[in-house]
Amino acid sequence: MDREKGFVDKLKIYLLFAGPTTFIFFTVIILPFLFGIYLTFTNWNGISSNHSFIGIKNYLEVFKDKAFFNSFLLTLKYVFFTVTLTNVIAFLLASILTSGVKGQNFFRSGFFTPNLIGGVLLGYIWQFVFSNVLVYLGKTFEIPILSSSWLSDPNKAFWTLVIVGVWQYSGYMMIIYIAGLMNVPKDILEAASIDGAGNFRRMINITLPMLVPSFTVCIFLSLQRTFMVYDVNLALTKGGPFKSTELISMTVYNKAFLSQDYGVGQAQAFFLFLIVAVVTLIQVYFSKKMEVEA
Repeated sequence: MDREKGFVDKLKIYLLFAGPTTFIFFTVIILPFLFGIYLTFTNWNGISSNHSFIGIKNYLEVFKDKAFFNSFLLTLKYVFFTVTLTNVIAFLLASILTSGVKGQNFFRSGFFTPNLIGGVLLGYIWQFVFSNVLVYLGKTFEIPILSSSWLSDPNKAFWTLVIVGVWQYSGYMMIIYIAGLMNVPKDILEAASIDGAGNFRRMINITLPMLVPSFTVCIFLSLQRTFMVYDVNLALTKGGPFKSTELISMTVYNKAFLSQDYGVGQAQAFFLFLIVAVVTLIQVYFSKKMEVEA
């Protein structure tokens, strides 16, 4: 009896404090997600009030769609370069801005600022930079690589997405690395220094192992953001020229809303969700195994 009363009391407290949040999360996240999975088994076009159950035909269409897998491979390439460069640059910035340089707080704020700019606005800003500013500088100073807009070249347009992605995310990841670096025990570093370990040896044997939690968080966040990027892709290149920069989120959107094939588009989105979930879970699992305690 006392156990049942205790459970009821705990349930009342939970419903009082967390009930509204749980209800909102369930209705805004869980129900739409489950309904979206249901739609992958229908032929709904996104507009009609009627649809019928067609089984796994939409998933079969996903695996037959060459354009989808081309954009998926392009997205993997984008994810690899953006995640790698973002974390390398963010770590280097964090190392510099925790070394005691003058004005480091100002520089921290400056490098973090791009993350506060919306993706669409960011895309338009860099579209102006690549199409006007850099072209003007290239022609003025006779720099061949900048004399024409990268956005009009299928071989260079992809790298504009990488540059903008790295520029946007590096400052945010830098803050996480700074927090990690500031939490490295100073007494361990001092003891290693007394024992004759140089800066490089201390970095390899002490700092980096203790920063594994920071690496886990930063790589997880950058993987999630780069796989799902859409706004910058839309504003900067619109997937062009000739679909050379059409990342997978844009392909899914075009299939669902522009081609009005919502069932197939939703199946593509669910496939993307599974890929991102598997990749991030594997990354977190192996990163957690590498963590050490001070």
